[in-house]
Amino acid sequence: MKFRLITLFLLLFPLVIQAQKATISGIVVDTDGLPIELVWVQVRGSLNGSMTDDKGSFSLSVNKGDSCTLVFSCIGYNKTQRIIPSVEGDLSLGVRMRSFAIELGTAVVTGSRINMNTVQQIDPSKLKGIVDPYGGSIETQIVFVGTGVTKSSELSSQYSVRGGNYDENIVYVNGIEVYRPLLIRSGQQEGLSFINPDMTGSVKFSSGGYDACYGDKMSSVLDVTYKKPEAFEGAVTAGMLGANAYIGSSSGKFTQVTGFRYKRGTTLLKTLDTEGDYDPTFLDFQTYMTYALTPKFEVSLLGNLSKNVYNFTPSTRNTSFGTLHNSKSFEVYYDGGEKDEFTTYFGSGALKYNINKDNHLALQFTAFESHETENYDISGEYWLSDVVSADGEKELTPIGIGKFHEHARDRLHSEVINITQSGDHKFGGNTLRWSLGYQRETIHDRIKEWEMRDSMGYSLPYEEKILRVYDNLYSKNDLQSNRFSGYLQDTYKFRIGQGLFSATLGLRAGYWNYNEELLISPRGSIGFVPSRNQNFTFRIASGLYYQSPFYKEFRVTETDDKGNSYIVLNRDIKSQRSVHFVLGGDYTFRVDTRPFRFTAEMYYKKMDDLVPYTVDDVKITYYGKNVAKGYVAGLDFKLFGQFVPGTDSWLNFSLMKAEQEWDGRKSPLPTDRRYNISLFFTDYWPNYDRLKLSLNAIWSDGLPFSSPDYSYGQSFRSKGYRRVDIGLAYRMLSPEDVLRDRQFWGFFKNIWLGVDVFNLLDIKNVSSYSWISDINSSRWAVPNYLTGRQINFKLTAEF
Repeated sequence: MKFRLITLFLLLFPLVIQAQKATISGIVVDTDGLPIELVWVQVRGSLNGSMTDDKGSFSLSVNKGDSCTLVFSCIGYNKTQRIIPSVEGDLSLGVRMRSFAIELGTAVVTGSRINMNTVQQIDPSKLKGIVDPYGGSIETQIVFVGTGVTKSSELSSQYSVRGGNYDENIVYVNGIEVYRPLLIRSGQQEGLSFINPDMTGSVKFSSGGYDACYGDKMSSVLDVTYKKPEAFEGAVTAGMLGANAYIGSSSGKFTQVTGFRYKRGTTLLKTLDTEGDYDPTFLDFQTYMTYALTPKFEVSLLGNLSKNVYNFTPSTRNTSFGTLHNSKSFEVYYDGGEKDEFTTYFGSGALKYNINKDNHLALQFTAFESHETENYDISGEYWLSDVVSADGEKELTPIGIGKFHEHARDRLHSEVINITQSGDHKFGGNTLRWSLGYQRETIHDRIKEWEMRDSMGYSLPYEEKILRVYDNLYSKNDLQSNRFSGYLQDTYKFRIGQGLFSATLGLRAGYWNYNEELLISPRGSIGFVPSRNQNFTFRIASGLYYQSPFYKEFRVTETDDKGNSYIVLNRDIKSQRSVHFVLGGDYTFRVDTRPFRFTAEMYYKKMDDLVPYTVDDVKITYYGKNVAKGYVAGLDFKLFGQFVPGTDSWLNFSLMKAEQEWDGRKSPLPTDRRYNISLFFTDYWPNYDRLKLSLNAIWSDGLPFSSPDYSYGQSFRSKGYRRVDIGLAYRMLSPEDVLRDRQFWGFFKNIWLGVDVFNLLDIKNVSSYSWISDINSSRWAVPNYLTGRQINFKLTAEF
């Protein structure tokens, strides 16, 4: 009998205990009423807890009759508590959490959310104060905020990511891939990038291991979305280097944001070693409009017209280089000039259909057209001399005297037409995304270039009874090809006792009819947030990344028996391939209530079918054939936080090695920057937030380069790139001033007066090298220095 009673008790005990349990559930939202994911809800003093899902919902069980305190915590938000004196039964709560913020006058700096994949979310509004000759371009922001990002010239918006060149970075605006000019040779010609920072609403950036939804490039992805204004807004900025303005508005179903940019870098270019008449003019006009046809249908239009004109008439150049005990002087007297023009037309229309909150469809059509011309006839006489100090004075001893004449008539016309269908579907904990696209590319390339050199009265290369030019290049190529691409990707989030997992798996495919190549790219990533300590986030990602050639990669330069060089297209070209392995994590903490986040990532990229290339300033010249393999490995560290209360700053440190092997010979890649340190620091005058300071600093290793004898084997290394820019901004008008005198100032929100000092330490950085020869074929590498110290004043009015 006792045995039966014990057995019955053991069977009924769990039911009794269950009957004494109560369920506390609810939804957690922010101050705007939007659900917050990844909030850890815990009963204080116990291990009992739960995490909110993507709808902000949570549920946990507690004992009936007990009193308990629920603690709600999430990175980027202030901790919230709910005290329940006695749990009598099931209970439903509505909890509102406030973003962690420090108020400084009228400025509010908030915390950041958890990042569970390799794509970094960037708020461009926090980086408006960045000091940049381009007026705070998004690309410059990426250099200081992204991981593993470096740059080599303040005159260019191009950047390198983890050992990749500029062409290996894919850039999207509103889901559309944008292109850069193909004939650009130097940063002076480049002008403005496509992205308008005034119109930018959000930015996503990944240094590698990114998802299948992003296209076929080997290094990085920059995904920019333009803003949809909710009310009237605008700003005008004018300075010594140019001006820009934008205006945005919303009227029920219709929204628009339109921007205009104008740049003249004349004063900045006058700090270069080469003196002359610089006359660059860069114009850019963009508009983005949306209209809601119905609550479910929306049509949008993005248009762009840009025109970059670079006129230059050089007069003289005087460059000093070498060491203290082996100093050289290079003097040139010029005749002639250069005139380049780059005109781009871009248009995109999209139709979006929101079936319901879990299903969306989109159809997008894009057209891009570019006209590029380069014309120059520049001749000159040069003296290369040893600099000898005697009796406190410097004497020049000529070691090379010569003449040269450079000529070019280059034309390139390109067209790209693309149509893409995309969509997404949410079910359970899954988010399924897909797209299918077609693209047609048309390119007409006409190049006529030659260079003549004369040293000591002899034309180079010297050959008796035959007059040869030093170098020449000819191209007459026409190309029309078709591409097909698509992807399928699923993101699944699930929870176990240890925490939250987010897994993304995708497959990307592409076909190019020019070389009849089919590409299949599997990619995946996993993110993990521990339940007990949400200050830590871990992620791992891997994938196969192809870089399908666009045009420059498969141009092969051939030379006939008379020394004439011409370009042919390689139909046997294959896509370059890279396998990414990325392991990283974040640790979020506070120092005296100030938020900080430390990020660390290690990566390895194995690369095959590489096309060797050289870099001269911003011009990339490819060998045109898949003859090399290589790898890139490195570590990236980043510290983000409020070094000064109320302001955000970033500090980056990277170590890297990038190597290629070709025909049994190993050499560093042209982008092998072994170390890089960058800092973006912001501050304000104590107890006076109207006066703010911004400081950018870069200290990085020099890049490998080669002599003309072995162009694709880097055997030298340039000086490191080291630069400090500083800016001061004074807020002449604030919202408080507007409230006091609304009749006069009511139209404005803020008015800022700023002064920037570019290259504060006046460091001579090198963009490239010119190789000077004599009759004995001896060569000297003469550095082409970048800009010196320059002051810029600017005025910004926001309304």
